[in-house]
Amino acid sequence: MNKQEKQYCVRALHCDYRADDETVYETLKRATAPLTRAWDKLKAAKRIGIKFNQDYAPARTPYFEGMRQQLVSDQVARAVVRLLREETNAELFYVDTTVFHHDGSPDPVDSTHLAPVMREFGVPYVNADIPPFDVYQVPGGGQMFRQYVLPRAVMEADALVDVQRMKNHAFMGITLTLKNLFGLMPMREPEGRSRHYYHHLVRMPYMLADIGRLFNPALNIIDALIGQTGGEWSATGQEAPVVVNALIAGDHPVATDAVGAYLMGHDPQADWLTPPFHRDRNALLVAAEGGFGTVNLDAIDWIAEVAPQPPGVFFAAMTDDRARVISWRRTTCEQALYYRDHQRDFVAKYAGEFILLQENEVKWHDTSSFLRQSRRLLSGDRPDQAMWLKYVDPDEAEGEHFEVYERALADIQARGL
Repeated sequence: MNKQEKQYCVRALHCDYRADDETVYETLKRATAPLTRAWDKLKAAKRIGIKFNQDYAPARTPYFEGMRQQLVSDQVARAVVRLLREETNAELFYVDTTVFHHDGSPDPVDSTHLAPVMREFGVPYVNADIPPFDVYQVPGGGQMFRQYVLPRAVMEADALVDVQRMKNHAFMGITLTLKNLFGLMPMREPEGRSRHYYHHLVRMPYMLADIGRLFNPALNIIDALIGQTGGEWSATGQEAPVVVNALIAGDHPVATDAVGAYLMGHDPQADWLTPPFHRDRNALLVAAEGGFGTVNLDAIDWIAEVAPQPPGVFFAAMTDDRARVISWRRTTCEQALYYRDHQRDFVAKYAGEFILLQENEVKWHDTSSFLRQSRRLLSGDRPDQAMWLKYVDPDEAEGEHFEVYERALADIQARGL
């Protein structure tokens, strides 16, 4: 396949992490210049949303040499807004949900780290956790669910720009631009779902593929001035900064992340139980299997001015041993399929509620999807047995694809795990 035949375009350019705003801007401009497909959409847009990875409790946000270690830097945020202002005539807004404040405020809260930068440019904030919401069908029927409740402000924008820090993730292995879209999911009930519902073993990689297709960002940027290895937010004690000195830009989230993963020293075509994918499947590979993007670097028009990191520099910390993870995955599938086969019985007793199913028994139920305790505690004296969270709907409107669990269980059995 020659360069002209390649559908996706990604550039990874060198930029010193200590560079000033002007240098970062010029590097980003150069990185995005070849992305004609992205610019065609952006320049035609009247309204563009920007999803930065930028929300976290200030008191617990780590810094490296004055730069937020795990969130998009001020320098990159300024460059993104300046570039969009200079190259388009669109109205801009930046959008997020926060797990730290559920007061329904339309204004940025203290965990919105880029609020001062956005005020410099007069870019307004949109809280994606405030209605209106609408139900959107996944093109092609979806890989995990048939439909999702999403914020209308994002879905009615003409284009979306997705900006993420380069990081490992203890649950998903990596968290790049595809995973960053998870921050747009409404949590406000009854329309929304808690983070627990989607951030769930087996479900999450397929769900990320679905929302990637729904949000379909036109421009995808990885802030790799510095990166974060080990995981996020001191969950394991192994998190650490990595100086990468790069900015990565692409016209598709999966292709962009495939190059990003490669430059982290990971194989973008690797899958569950191959590092860094200790806990679950590689969401990039899942998306590509569903026809959304590619993880085959030979199918991408990409250029990198930086070398891949040596193996082991970027890694996902293992929070649980391999045997327990395999047991969780197997029993998650078993509980999902038990629910499917006995759905009428669950509806008769728990319709309109959320349940945690463990060993074919409901261990918890509530009209809210928010768990007040960790499933590690709720699992009691059976810590190796998964607790599968499900909304009991007589109509199964969300359209969960139970065949995902069938395939995952068959894979475990075929491997003899």
